[in-house]
Amino acid sequence: MMHIDLKAEQFEKIIIRMPNWIGDLIMATPLIKDLRHFFKNAEITAMCQSNVAPLLEKDPNINEILSFKKINGWIQGPRNDIIDPLKFGGFDLGILTTNSFSSAWWFYRGNVKNRIGFKGRFRSWLLTVPLNFPENKEAQHQILTYKKLLEPLGIPVSQTKPYLYLDESEILRAKALLDRFKVIPKKDILVGINPGAAYGTAKCWLPERFQEVTRKLLTHPDLKIVYFGDMANQELVQKIVDPLDEERVINLAGKTSLREFIALISLMDVFLTNDSGPMHIASALELPVLALFGSTSTIKTGPYGNFKVIQKKVSCSPCYKRVCPIDFRCMTQISSDEVYKSLLEMIRNSNQALKVI
Repeated sequence: MMHIDLKAEQFEKIIIRMPNWIGDLIMATPLIKDLRHFFKNAEITAMCQSNVAPLLEKDPNINEILSFKKINGWIQGPRNDIIDPLKFGGFDLGILTTNSFSSAWWFYRGNVKNRIGFKGRFRSWLLTVPLNFPENKEAQHQILTYKKLLEPLGIPVSQTKPYLYLDESEILRAKALLDRFKVIPKKDILVGINPGAAYGTAKCWLPERFQEVTRKLLTHPDLKIVYFGDMANQELVQKIVDPLDEERVINLAGKTSLREFIALISLMDVFLTNDSGPMHIASALELPVLALFGSTSTIKTGPYGNFKVIQKKVSCSPCYKRVCPIDFRCMTQISSDEVYKSLLEMIRNSNQALKVI
């Protein structure tokens, strides 16, 4: 394949295919900001599935979001709803954060002129700049792996952090929603809790232990606890909060849009979560995050910024399985008392009013 040097090019129309999962997409946002910094006058389009597209709303670094509905498999017709907009867009540079054959095929069929992506899945011939994965990709953060995609452009690995944007009207609507539950941010001390994870139960701490931690937190009258989750985790959250029968525990699982979800999380004082999309949302919003890890790697997908991780050293972790095939030792070894004490310490450090506890 002919060597292509892109470092001297000034691209006018750039498209970046963003990841399909909430957490992965957030970890890839530094690429957008770095591209904007180096190509100030370019039109930048973010391409992503419609279910995660709201994450990029309000982002001043992009000119357009090209969203599409998820499909199972790529051989489902020509997907003209994707290929036609690519052809019409006249993109002279495309960057693939996704590693699927289909994403490279769409860029190829859509006449994206220069196509950068990692090799694998028999797709190298579809890329004009096929890259080897970093040799140490399992021992470095996913954010750094994504940033390697910009090296052919002469853009060095930056210190840019993941980010999300909200506007004031979204914050005001989130405050109004909390007001219905007699919750006042900054006056009340708010602990956000996310007990689910989209990838599978192997990433989730035990529901009864979330409940135990909540009971301990409720012994402090200044605290209010807000449970979060999507529609898939609605039943899980219901089982945790129902026996508590406490008005200071608010259940918002499955009751918000993604943008509302982000705005509400931004109002929390601390956030307790499994390794999940909401963990990365809270981290990108620079909240104090307490993350519980079991089957996955904190080195590869841990939160950024102000956080603490609890993960037990067991021989089978990280296994990256969706469901634990044995005794779930990576999560059962995390006690509710350890999580409770860690949360209190984080609350004290972030909120002077709680030093009396």
